[in-house]
Amino acid sequence: MSKRILFSSLIGAVALGGVAAGGLALASTSTEPTLEHGSARYAAPSDGSAGSLTFTADVSDDSGIRDLKVLAWPASSKLDPTEAELRSAESAKCRSTSDETTRCTYTLKVTKREAAELAKGTWYVSALATAKDGDTTFVPRAATFDVTH
Repeated sequence: MSKRILFSSLIGAVALGGVAAGGLALASTSTEPTLEHGSARYAAPSDGSAGSLTFTADVSDDSGIRDLKVLAWPASSKLDPTEAELRSAESAKCRSTSDETTRCTYTLKVTKREAAELAKGTWYVSALATAKDGDTTFVPRAATFDVTH
């Protein structure tokens, strides 16, 4: 085989490999979910009615959102939840606001007895968003709120 034919074959193989790699790069450009406008509100129980913790966030992904897991924890506990730990946390209720965005709300009722046992002070909410294509985003401190007695 002449050097000219071998060289031409190598250039063709490199060009095809570059096109294939470019195609793979384009095919794998999925984005991770984003979590925006996260806010938490704690309302202490009053005479005759339960209190509540409510966390709300807008979650977006190009494939849509499958789930948002939420965990509230007191800063004084020195906990530092991980993404793996949040996989077993409770889910927020989510409703689509567009093809890519959902509004997710997590609400927890708090009785007077439970409220009396809660640590006073600053609390954090950690969140784990999972997109329909399987991508995830973990936000260790998606929101902050205060508990008073």
